[in-house]
Amino acid sequence: MAEHVRWARTRRELLRDTCCGMGYLAARAMAGEGFLQAASREDPLAPKPAHAPNPKARAVIFLFMAGGPSHIETFDPKPLLNELHGQPRPAEFGEAKYQFVKPDAKLLGTKRTFRRYGESGIEVSDILPHIGGCIDDIAVIRSCHGDMVVHSAAQYELMTGRIVPGFPSMGSWIVYGLGSEARSLPSYVVMPDPDGALEAGQPMYMHGFLPAVYQPTTFRAGDRPVLNLDLPEGVTLEERRRTVDLIQALNREAMDEANDEFEARIRTYDLAFRMQTEAPAVFDLSNESDATLEMYGVGSEPTHDYGRRCLLARRLVEQGVRFVTVVSGGGPGRLQWDAHQDIEENHLRMAAQTDQPVAALLKDLKRRGMLEETLVLWGGEFGRSPEAETRTDGSAGRDHHNLGFTMWMAGGGIKGGQVVGATDAIGLRAVEKPYHFRDIHTTILHQLGLDQYRLTYPHLGREERLTQVHGSVIEEIV
Repeated sequence: MAEHVRWARTRRELLRDTCCGMGYLAARAMAGEGFLQAASREDPLAPKPAHAPNPKARAVIFLFMAGGPSHIETFDPKPLLNELHGQPRPAEFGEAKYQFVKPDAKLLGTKRTFRRYGESGIEVSDILPHIGGCIDDIAVIRSCHGDMVVHSAAQYELMTGRIVPGFPSMGSWIVYGLGSEARSLPSYVVMPDPDGALEAGQPMYMHGFLPAVYQPTTFRAGDRPVLNLDLPEGVTLEERRRTVDLIQALNREAMDEANDEFEARIRTYDLAFRMQTEAPAVFDLSNESDATLEMYGVGSEPTHDYGRRCLLARRLVEQGVRFVTVVSGGGPGRLQWDAHQDIEENHLRMAAQTDQPVAALLKDLKRRGMLEETLVLWGGEFGRSPEAETRTDGSAGRDHHNLGFTMWMAGGGIKGGQVVGATDAIGLRAVEKPYHFRDIHTTILHQLGLDQYRLTYPHLGREERLTQVHGSVIEEIV
């Protein structure tokens, strides 16, 4: 099937195709049905060479802290904010637009304490001691910023580079650019939080206008992420193979070269068969050592669920899966990192679920020699406000905040043990080396050996790309 298929044509394209395409049409007419059969055998998910030689990373694990973790409570200590606790924000820090913080809101200091970890001496909050122990492998980016202050639009921008749905996610772009090394597993996997869906929903993970073969596979929440991996009772492997072959043959008879959705559906039958025959062991964590399960917190609360998914992410990448998103937070706001009501209760609870598993993932990748080629990204769609969002019951939380917040990267050639950029003295705005989401995307592509200007796809008359117009590589960490 042709890689780029569009019904609408411009005059320029018509002239180009008329000049260069007549021979193609003649050859196709002579080839007859063999042309279509050969095209259908091409695998768009086959591994492809990167644009640059010797890429540093081959896979990405995105630890998505949905809802917006507070930089002030995690990786960006602000002593002055504590000193100004209960006072109005000084005018010299400028203005900020919020959803729920009132004009007369007072600054909210943090009850968290920070200590220096590792040889680098980077300060990390006391709610993340396990991640603190891995800080020499982590590049902390304290000057991230985005354009939107509402969840859905900010999540779209984080995932796709746009603030509206309908555009491909970074996972889909990366699989489009590099293909997949996994024959019996999906190329791009999303593991959602069991507490429910997020504001931006499934569209933020999707393939947008890219061919449907680049869409993600969303696993089920809970201990059985994929159902029906075993053959039905009384059905042999050969019988199942013949069934799949018959379905494929019938589908090929009705094959429409321009219908990439149909082509993607056909491929799912083959993938499902291969998963039944070759992949069940990947999902069986019982063959992991007790020490490994304990390190991830599997079997213990509150770490069991996120620990299991982080461990599964490692196993998927180990088998060649290109991009894995592991979501922390879902459902109503308080079950995300969305601390409107009580920043202390919320972040203590969310950190307790994820701190140990995240650190275990980094340690596990490192001891297996996989961290060098697996890029790990941690962060949410924005941070939290320096001002208090005070409720009628007297509890104090923080509002959404897109002007300055923290994300971090590790592995995949990233130079760890350093802090890049800074917010101002109260954590309001990124003031030193500010980096936008598109710079995060560009840096990820760079480590994978992909050029943002060459990773394009024609859509509605223009060559679209993940970074929209231009992103900058975060040179300090690569």
